[in-house]
Amino acid sequence: MRWFETPSFDFIRAQKIAYLFSGAMIVISLVAIFGLGLNYGIDFRGGKEFVFEFDRPVDVVELRSELTEPLGTGTAPEIKLFGSDSEILLRTDAEEEIDVVRETIMSTFSQLYPDATVTVEKTDLVGPRFAEDLRTGALYSIIFALAVVFIYIFIRFKGWYFSAGAIAALAHDVLIVLGVFTIMAQFATFDVSIDQAIIAAFLTIVGYSLNDTVVVFDRIRENSIIYKTMAFKEMINKSLNDTLSRTVITSVTTLFVVTVLFIFGGEVLKGFAFALVLGVILGTYSSLFVASSLVVELQKRAMEAKAKS
Repeated sequence: MRWFETPSFDFIRAQKIAYLFSGAMIVISLVAIFGLGLNYGIDFRGGKEFVFEFDRPVDVVELRSELTEPLGTGTAPEIKLFGSDSEILLRTDAEEEIDVVRETIMSTFSQLYPDATVTVEKTDLVGPRFAEDLRTGALYSIIFALAVVFIYIFIRFKGWYFSAGAIAALAHDVLIVLGVFTIMAQFATFDVSIDQAIIAAFLTIVGYSLNDTVVVFDRIRENSIIYKTMAFKEMINKSLNDTLSRTVITSVTTLFVVTVLFIFGGEVLKGFAFALVLGVILGTYSSLFVASSLVVELQKRAMEAKAKS
């Protein structure tokens, strides 16, 4: 904790390293998103979703193969372990009524595991048109949130480079979390599909990251009045150090809470809690290294353009 008594870290000096790290993470996220495709949940894709629990371990590859023909979709249903090797998450686009689909699935289970006890833990049904409306609404909600943030920062700090820095940091956090979820969909033992809960997590991440960034920007504004002759770059570095203890302590305590939620919150909340864990870590990092570094860079370019004109 002595590090936070009179910190003098040179955050701006690490600007290039931060840009390289963030750039690499964004590129990896974009490649995953466009290469693998977003792993939409039942909310945004439409179809039927079930969670089944067996009283013994099951083979998802065998289940996937045996259910392809009975469901009549022409493609294998999406089946993966859900929390343990005896619990599965099954998604299908079968057109029959949900009761018929469930009975077909249970009948196949009975043939494969005649002595097993199977419990239906969850059943969801979303129509394709409703799923499309939800997907569009989720996209608009994120865009609207970023637009409002841009206007708010611009009015409060009277500088477009503050708004641009804050928005870039928020987009950076959401995009990387989205990329991590897309990659983890290939092997995660818990549900990391993009659904309404994850959109709520994204908006929470936006709010948390913005709160951290605004605290730093407020200190920059105060220091710009107190230290009028100080170089802009040096003043931002001082502001980051002034707010470092608050940033770290808030982030650590929040991270502790969402980690507990991730571990003990149950399977339904694991995806939501995991998104928040990533969001707290990325939000802290972007407030210290991304938003402020961009403000320095954009302010420098704005002053150069003003001098030339």
